[in-house]
Amino acid sequence: MNLKELAEHLHLSQTTVSRALNGYPEVSEKTRARVKQAARDMNYSPNTRAKGLATGRAHAIGHILPISASHEMVNPIFGDFIAGAGNAYSRAGYEIVISLVSDMEEEKAYRSIDARGIVDGIIVHGPKMSDPRIALLTELGMPFLVHGRASQVTEPYSWLDINNAGAFQRATEFLLDLGHERIALINGLEFMDFAYRRRIGYEAALAGRGMTPDPALMRAEEMTEVYGFRTAAEMLAADRPPTAFLVSSMITAIGVRRAIHDAGLQMGRDISVITHDDDLGYLKNGHSVPIFTATRSSVREAGERAAKMLLDQIRNPGGKPLTHLMEAELIIGTSTGPARKVPQPT
Repeated sequence: MNLKELAEHLHLSQTTVSRALNGYPEVSEKTRARVKQAARDMNYSPNTRAKGLATGRAHAIGHILPISASHEMVNPIFGDFIAGAGNAYSRAGYEIVISLVSDMEEEKAYRSIDARGIVDGIIVHGPKMSDPRIALLTELGMPFLVHGRASQVTEPYSWLDINNAGAFQRATEFLLDLGHERIALINGLEFMDFAYRRRIGYEAALAGRGMTPDPALMRAEEMTEVYGFRTAAEMLAADRPPTAFLVSSMITAIGVRRAIHDAGLQMGRDISVITHDDDLGYLKNGHSVPIFTATRSSVREAGERAAKMLLDQIRNPGGKPLTHLMEAELIIGTSTGPARKVPQPT
């Protein structure tokens, strides 16, 4: 079935049917619902090329991922984000265009995509504290939304983020309330904005109790399992080991747990661990009882929300930048308990 046949079946003009399917505000909700239901019942699928010619839009959203020697963006978190965003795109009749480029070629890639008109908007991933992509996309006039924020960028832009500083401040305070004073921060790379904000939250909680952060208990690297294992093993073997770890990734926390086990200690009894849980579809934090106490915020939900916000910008050009701050829950699992004196390694 094509658009003309669907319009004839509904006794509506092709323009009205097209506008109803594409979310134009001038179509009433009653008509929009009727058109969408008929499209589902009759298995109507719009021709993307024809749709683009009719609307002047590509009906595609771009995701440009830099291939970097220092920070890997093609990871499980990106997969869950895309799964959430894809739900919103699919319902709106949009497709995803994913491009992998060298981090030295990013500006060229953005300018090329804009010049070719192959997408209607861009989602920016992995913002750094000072991120030149924001100024570039603002200059190009292309609708965009940042997944995260860039602390050193003062110009207004659209973003969706979680309250990283608040989440890690709350998590650190929880450990302090359990009597922990030697709390290690196993963080991501701190030129990335999310990791910077998490360190700020950690330091704020310590300062609130009159404590000074110990540089020996703070690390910032690419968030891998091996990083978690190696770092925790080194710290646990020190003269004054931590009694608790605050970790920026579930994957890294698995490495921390392995190091605790190898040291002959028990997580939750001898050493406490709190991690950040992106609520990934393939990596669940236990079943009925969480394994890790965690600050939890669904990256899949973030993807869906971000996609909807960007689509709103595309449909309503010229509006103010859209922003949304998601809060993380503190989920209590079996990995935390009152502070205990850690046995010295033999």
